[in-house]
Amino acid sequence: MTLAKRTIGVAVAAAIGFAAAEGRAQDLAIGLGASVTSLDPHFHALAPNNNIAQHVFNSLIEQDENQKLIQGLAVSWSARGDDKWIIKLRPGVQFSDGSDFTAEDVIASIKRVAWVPNSPSPFTIYTKAIKEAVIVDPLTIELRTDGPYPLMPNDLSNFFIVSKKFVQAPTEDFNRMTAAVGTGAYKFADYARGDRIVLERNEGYWDQKPEWKKVTFRLITNPAARVAALLAGDVQMIEAVPTADIEKLKQNANLTLAQAASNRLIYLHMDHQRDATPFIADKQGKALAKNPLKDLRVRQALSKAINRDGIVERVMEGVGVPAGQLLAESFFGTSKNLKPEKYDPDGAKKLLAEAGYPNGFAITLHGPNDRYINDARVIQTVAQMWSRVGVDAKVEALPWATYAAKATNQEYSIFLVGWGSGTGETSSTLRSLLATFNRDTGMGQANRGRYSNPELDKVLGEALKTVNSAKRAELLAQASEIGIRDVGVIPLHYEVSTWGLKKGLKYVARADQGTLAMEVTTAK
Repeated sequence: MTLAKRTIGVAVAAAIGFAAAEGRAQDLAIGLGASVTSLDPHFHALAPNNNIAQHVFNSLIEQDENQKLIQGLAVSWSARGDDKWIIKLRPGVQFSDGSDFTAEDVIASIKRVAWVPNSPSPFTIYTKAIKEAVIVDPLTIELRTDGPYPLMPNDLSNFFIVSKKFVQAPTEDFNRMTAAVGTGAYKFADYARGDRIVLERNEGYWDQKPEWKKVTFRLITNPAARVAALLAGDVQMIEAVPTADIEKLKQNANLTLAQAASNRLIYLHMDHQRDATPFIADKQGKALAKNPLKDLRVRQALSKAINRDGIVERVMEGVGVPAGQLLAESFFGTSKNLKPEKYDPDGAKKLLAEAGYPNGFAITLHGPNDRYINDARVIQTVAQMWSRVGVDAKVEALPWATYAAKATNQEYSIFLVGWGSGTGETSSTLRSLLATFNRDTGMGQANRGRYSNPELDKVLGEALKTVNSAKRAELLAQASEIGIRDVGVIPLHYEVSTWGLKKGLKYVARADQGTLAMEVTTAK
């Protein structure tokens, strides 16, 4: 197997090296657009949490800005036969407390992923294929699987390694920073929940040290306030630049922008499980005894009633891509047969009538108001579109911290969420969003609608054991077609990410939407 070596772009490396040589390390303040719910890297598989964790912890295998696999704490990985992977670990690495990194820490981290209690979205989906982890020597481990498992390198890039000292440290110990000891470029210095996270450079870091000695992440979930902080110089960088401000900021000589198409799908989950669902009623407000969302025709109607081109053009200011499946076609395992649903309000009305709802019904659409780009405006627009086909839609938009817990507890009937593929292929998204929920196997970890389709599960299971890449891509595309045509979720659009920076700074935009301080450099 040919492995990608861990590399840093020549220009970036030169910039970092020059700054370090000149001794000009500075402080950096970054405005983040979403709340961080925990510093525990194994507690909640949530993009804002993972983004912060990447600064303090490493994975065995990491991903570059295009999600290409590169060396992390592992320097090589190779399959042996049909049921083993040999992982060679990087020598000379220490945790920020000075202790040595060895194979024991890897084994402890795998165990902790399965152990950590009360996770609203666990990382077990990335470790469940490991039937046994064996230490060969201090820098070599053997991972044993139940048959062929080609996605092991992808999975290893999606969970973090912690010190064996903290294999059973509770999440609160990480939030207090007493257990938050990693091998990453930074270490935690301060954490004020809902306000800020402060990092200090790890001077014992095993790789190229970042340019910034101190990094302060300010949690500024209000888009206007985030832009104002950048313009005022309170922060030198922000993520999730509001689409309405992009052109204005482009004209500002004191700023620069970085932009990239992302792997994040914005979509609607639906209650597939309950026979009666709480937020759907007739137009007089009487709860319906039967859940309309369990009828494929109703789900198809709701999808046809959405003008995705209109949302991208008017709500997203053209900064987005209409979605017809779980990932854009350029990603691995997508289907060329799935296109964005055409706006067809007449077809939607016909389907509703066929399903027994000629006059429609009333529904509440839930969504966050501070998590995704223009999220509250998107759900307002979708609600208006549904009203045109007879579905009277009310909107409830909540702060993410409140909203996410309720969504995880299946308290809603239909609701907006986003998901970015952790592997750069559809396997991650299929396993998380559409596979039948199973806490023991880790499948369906973010399947908040509890969609279940045995045919999809069967094809996906076959794909996950298929070593031949072309065949696996074909099976993943087939599974995607099953789930999308059954309207397991309603895809809306793919986000395009935009970062704003003070002039003189440079950032390589990432497909995974990560905002990484160690990749911010002074432009030369």
